Amino acid sequence: MNLVPPDTREKARWALTDGGLGRRQEVPLVPAASIAGRALVTVIAIMTFLAALTAGTAMLIGDAAQGWDRSIAREMTIQVRPVPGHDLDAETNKAVAVARATVGIGEVRPFTKAQSDALLQPWLGSGLDLSELPIPRLIVLKLDRSKPLDTAALRKELTDKVVGASLDDHRFWMRRLALMAGTVVVVAAVIFVLVMIAMILAVGFATRGAMAGNREIIEVLHFVGAADSYISRQFQRHFFRLGLRGGIFGGGLAILVFVVSDMVSAWMRGTPGGTQAEVMFGSFELGSKGYVVIAIIAGGIAVTTGIVSRLIVFRHLRKLG
Repeated sequence: MNLVPPDTREKARWALTDGGLGRRQEVPLVPAASIAGRALVTVIAIMTFLAALTAGTAMLIGDAAQGWDRSIAREMTIQVRPVPGHDLDAETNKAVAVARATVGIGEVRPFTKAQSDALLQPWLGSGLDLSELPIPRLIVLKLDRSKPLDTAALRKELTDKVVGASLDDHRFWMRRLALMAGTVVVVAAVIFVLVMIAMILAVGFATRGAMAGNREIIEVLHFVGAADSYISRQFQRHFFRLGLRGGIFGGGLAILVFVVSDMVSAWMRGTPGGTQAEVMFGSFELGSKGYVVIAIIAGGIAVTTGIVSRLIVFRHLRKLG
């Protein structure tokens, strides 16, 4: 007694013949174009965009943190405030002499009054008379990494010998910035993992939906002797193509966002907001390394989509016995 309906047997015979067991021409077991397939492409594109955007942002913040370490962590600043009854230039010269006599400091660069006034132009604008404002003088110290610096002794000597002087140790703020950057990178990694998990779940549901729509054909092919690897490979190819389309679209959109952001930051360069953003976060240019990472993410998502689909189908076929 044959329990397989005639129409199902005909579909299976057609799939077997066109699937590689008869003629060499292959007809996909899973429909190439469907509403569910287009929806999955959209979901994968969104997930790829979010994953690439998260990875690119983490790379930008990581590069900015390295820039802070290279510049700020190797510098200290002496600030000499104007005090009534004392000559600011003379006190500044005293601070310069103290700094140059300190072991562990490689270079001392005092700012002139004009240079100090220029630092305020991004906030106050140009053309203003700043002579009435109590603007302190800054002295930038470049540290000598080959010699240890006694920061406490330098601070005490400045306090004793220079009126209105204070030492700003940037390493304290650098540790806070590094902690903030590390936290952002960890959060970005968690978001990336969550996006990948959501994408895998979406692919799993789509694969089960495609299997449900072709359940009779899949079971007949399995029972009449079609290799499980052949059937699962058909799903893998189908979902790999969907994943590749979604990955290319989402990754391309993420690259476009970074390119536009870099163009906007370059256009705003020189303005107060643009200058501060560049100091804090650097430029928004990912560079070739960042674009390669986004391309790897897009390709990896396509491969992951195909592998997940194949594993689900293969596992289902194994349960059939």
